[in-house]
Amino acid sequence: MAKREKSKGAIPLPQQVERAVRAAEDKKAADLIVLDLRKAAGFTDFFVIASGANARQVRAIADAVIEALDAAGTRSAHVEGYDRCEWVLVDYFDFILHVFAPETRLFYGLERLWGSAERVDRARHDGSTKVHR
Repeated sequence: MAKREKSKGAIPLPQQVERAVRAAEDKKAADLIVLDLRKAAGFTDFFVIASGANARQVRAIADAVIEALDAAGTRSAHVEGYDRCEWVLVDYFDFILHVFAPETRLFYGLERLWGSAERVDRARHDGSTKVHR
């Protein structure tokens, strides 16, 4: 593992993506992943994808991320799905947060749709997230 952490190609994620990940983790988001879309898409750099066990947790995760980024001076450009809480999408231009109910996440399968996107390694001992090339 130490070899991988010192990889030449390891680059840090933007600070606002790190904040979003930490806020979602604080609300016990399930199956949290970050996809690096910089080579795969032109409309955003990253997807942060998470699941909540129920509508209440989906909303709590979305709220936590929005509040954490607002406190850091980063405002969302657009929010969709907040009322139903099956799939809440929060657009921050450089990245998009997707918080799903489990069934909805399975149905839409963003990880499959964006299969060419690089998954970000978040399992680092220092708590930081880096993309490994």
